[in-house]
This record gives sequence, structure tokens and C-alpha cells, in this order.
Amino acid sequence: MAEINSFLLVGGLLILVSVLVSTLSGRLGFPLLLVFLGVGMLAGEDGPGGIQFDDFRTAFLVGNLALAVILLDGGLRTSLSTFRVALWPAAVLATWGVVCTAALVGGLAAWLLDTSWLYGALIGSMVASTDAAAVFSLLRSGGIQLNSRVRSVLEIESGINDPMAVFLVIGLVEQILAPGAGSVADMLWLLGRQFALGIGAGLLGGWLLAWLVERIQLAEGLFALLVGSGGLVIFAGVNYVGGSGFLAIYLTGLVVGNRRSAVIESILKPMDGLAWLAQAGMFLILGLLVTPSALVDHAPAALALALFLMVVARPLAVVTSLAPFRFAWREMGFVGWTGLRGAVPIVLAVFPVMAGASGAQLLFDSVFAVVVASLLIQGTSLPLAARWFRVMVPHQVAPTVRREVWHSGTRAMELVAFSVEPGAPIVGQSVGQRLTAQDGLSLRPVLVVRDQHPLLPERADAIQERDLIWVLCDTTWVERLARLFAAEEAEAELTPIRFFGEFAIRADATGADLRQAYALPLAEGEDGLPLARIIEQRLGRPPVVGDRVDIGRSQLVVRDMEGERVAQVGLKLSGTGGGP
Repeated sequence: MAEINSFLLVGGLLILVSVLVSTLSGRLGFPLLLVFLGVGMLAGEDGPGGIQFDDFRTAFLVGNLALAVILLDGGLRTSLSTFRVALWPAAVLATWGVVCTAALVGGLAAWLLDTSWLYGALIGSMVASTDAAAVFSLLRSGGIQLNSRVRSVLEIESGINDPMAVFLVIGLVEQILAPGAGSVADMLWLLGRQFALGIGAGLLGGWLLAWLVERIQLAEGLFALLVGSGGLVIFAGVNYVGGSGFLAIYLTGLVVGNRRSAVIESILKPMDGLAWLAQAGMFLILGLLVTPSALVDHAPAALALALFLMVVARPLAVVTSLAPFRFAWREMGFVGWTGLRGAVPIVLAVFPVMAGASGAQLLFDSVFAVVVASLLIQGTSLPLAARWFRVMVPHQVAPTVRREVWHSGTRAMELVAFSVEPGAPIVGQSVGQRLTAQDGLSLRPVLVVRDQHPLLPERADAIQERDLIWVLCDTTWVERLARLFAAEEAEAELTPIRFFGEFAIRADATGADLRQAYALPLAEGEDGLPLARIIEQRLGRPPVVGDRVDIGRSQLVVRDMEGERVAQVGLKLSGTGGGP
């Protein structure tokens, strides 16, 4: 009994300390996950805690369970609209990009560590996949909002690139243990099975879970438990039959999260806490598992590998994957730099240790050092990189409360609450007049909360800073509405006028209208086209907010989207500057 209590005491204390220390991560500008990893290392055998822990099987079990929960939560929060602009680019990056990264890093690793090409390729494969949780936790803490194309690529890539890395690691470990045991056909069959079973089971399992959520009667708190346990069943079952459980559980979350359901909010909130607990526990265990003193011998080689990965291998993989899809150079530059490594490479490094491969400890220590270097170097520089590569869009405040109150097969209405930030455009305006005038949206402000006192809209007078405004609106209008409540941007180039231009124009206005009003030059045949179509043709790719095309010395900028359709266009006249 005393042993159990000691275990619970130490585990709870480590998580408590990690959470408290994490409040400093945003201020200091380093990834939150590095805090959990650091606390685990300090509690380990080389740190003040002195805890002896070398149970790789337990670490592997905890790592897989935590990654399953994190991917399920990520899928639940990924909108299908992201697939419109990024599915195929992200799919290429998650397959060819992983192979390219593994080959480049593997070649250098074999030379630096003076080992065989198999061991070098194994190290390259382990560090070839990215960690979305680390990237987006840091971006959120830095107050950075990326354009949808870049964000979507990073989200989808990180959700689906693990199967390729797992396939490479398993195949290489088998070759090390039994050279020549598997043919090329066997390897291709393994890869095809991983993806086919992962995709099929993920989509089918997600549909079944969504069907259950919509029809079964449960206490509200049990819906998250239903989805979580169902996701784990799918994850374990697919792994058991030789498929990719990581891919399956991500797709399961994606299907469930994008089905309109009145209880989806009651699922997301507890899943968020569960995902954070999974991340904390996983990184604490991995921190305990490593012996920092053992990393010193491999530190120079690991640092060289990490730098090569960041400035050569990852950027080359990104350019060769995304250039055919007409991504801008600045977008590819940022995606290349955000190849942040996290828990997956460390969990994969446990494979050869558990398999009993010779030199497995060298592999584990090298991969661990590469991950730490990536988190420290790339993680601390991501906010600066986002500004330098100009992939940000003006800040958009998120609703403090968002609840779906009605839905049909094609439409949904939500009750949302926005907190009015200081300097927001809506300050000083009448609630009804301002909201109903915004692009002709049919909005219904229902309540204003001021200093903890509820007021009906007609009695609220002018809107003040820090008011809480409750609005009933169509789901597709929430993001467009949010701009009214956001504070003025601190950076001049991200103020709405500087970024989107002086004039807002309906996207269905024609080129002839534009030419007549502003005397702007258009290409032959564009006079009769709506502005949305002109932008799409010139871009040659699905548009997102912030995309811009040149019209003479001026620019048309995508200002608002309604689903897959451009809803509003900004016009930046020549000589105004600003914007990416």
C-alpha cells in the first residue's frame, strides 16, 4: 500500500510541478512540452529527484496510449474545410516528405556516428515525422494566427505522417535483426496494409461512433468517455491486424468532430483536458527514461544532425512536396522551419531497444538529443519565423462560448459569446446597428453582459470594452463576425486596412465593375467574371483568407470566406504598402 501511495504521490507531484512551471513557457518563448520533458529529466537518476527508471516497455505503452489520445483530440478539432486547401499537399509531405527527410538525415547520421547505412537510415526515419502539438501550443501562446493554407498543411501532415515513419522504422529494424528477411514486395505490402486498414477502419469507426453519439441517450459527461474508449478500441484493433492505429484514430476523431451533433461541445472540453494529461504524462515518462549524462557523448553529432535536419533535410522535403501545388516561397519556408520534433521520434526509438537490436541505446540517445535540440532551437524561434516569412493574418478573437443550438443536414445555428477587446472596431457602436450592418449578415444579438450584469441589446447603449456580447448566428459566419471584436493589431502591417486594403468589395462584383470604379487593368476575358473567380484563376489553387493577386500596381485580397467560396474581397490601391 505504501508503494502505491508513493507512486501516486510522485506522479501527482511531477504533473503539478510541470503545470505550474508551464505558466512561464509562453513568457520565455519555448514549447510547453519541453517543460514536461525537463521536469521528467530533473526527476530522473541524474537529477535532484534521483528516480531510477529504465522500463522501456512501460514507456512504450504510455507513449502509444498518449499519442492515441492526442491524435483523437486533434482529429476532433480539425475542420473538414482544411482538407479543401491542404489534403493533397499534406499527403505528399506526409509520405514523400518523410522518406526524403529520412534518407537525407540517415546518410549524414551513418557518417557522423560511424555506423552502417541501416542504422543511419533508422535514425533518419525516427526523426522524420513532425509534432503538431508542440507547434500549435507555441503559436497559440505567442498570439500568432497563420493563414489557413499553412495551418491546414501543418495540421493534416502531423496527423497522417506517423504511419510512414512507423513503416520505415519497423522495416529497418527487421532488416537489422534478420538481414534479407523481407523482400521489396513484402515491404510494399506492409505499407499498403498500414494505410488501407488505417483509412478504412478510421472512417468506418468514426461513422459508427458519430452514429452512436447522435442516437444514444447518456449523461452528458459520458459522451467523451464513449468517444475516447471507442477511439482506443479502433486504435488497438487496427494495430492488432497490422494497420496504422495512429492514422485510424486520427480519422475517427475527424469524422466524429465534423458530424453535426448537439453534444459535440460536451465531448471537446473533457477531451482537451485528457489530451493535456496524456501529453504531460508521456513527456514526463520519456524524461525519466533518458539518462542526461549519457547524452553528452553524442551531443556534438546530435546537434549536427538536428541543424542539418532543420536547415537542409526538412526544407528540401517541403519544397519538393509543395512546389508542384503552387505554394508561395514564404509559405514553404515557414512550413520547412516548423518541422518541430516531439514525442513520436522518441517513442519510435524505443522499438529497437525492445527488439534487442545491438547499439539500440546509441539510437535512442541520439534521437532524444535531436528532439531536444529541435524543441529548443526551432521552438523558441517559431513566432519570429512566422513574422519573417509573412504567413500571418490579422488577429481574430475566438468566442469565449460557442454552442450549437440547431442544425439540419446542410445548416447550423450557433449561440456564441464574444468578449470585446480594447480598441476593437465594435467599441462605441450600437449592438443591433453594427452587427446587422456587417456585410448584410442576418445576425441576432441576444444579450450584452457588462460588469457581470445582463442587459438586453436595446438597453445596452454603446458597446464598451470588455463587454460580453451573445449572438445567434449561422455557423459559417462566426469567423467573419469575430473580426469585429478583435483588438487593433500592434504590428502596422497586420492592421485590417494595411493588410486587406482600403475598400471591401463583394466577391460577386464583376471585373467590369472594378475597371469602371477604379480604372484597374484586367486581362482579356476577365471583365465578365466575378472577382472571386478572377482570384481563383490567377492563384491556380483554392483561395484562403489573406491570398492576394496583383491587378496592375494594386492588389485584390481575399478578405472573407464562406465555406469554400470567397465572400468578400479587399482592394489595396497602389502605394499603400503593408501586407505580405
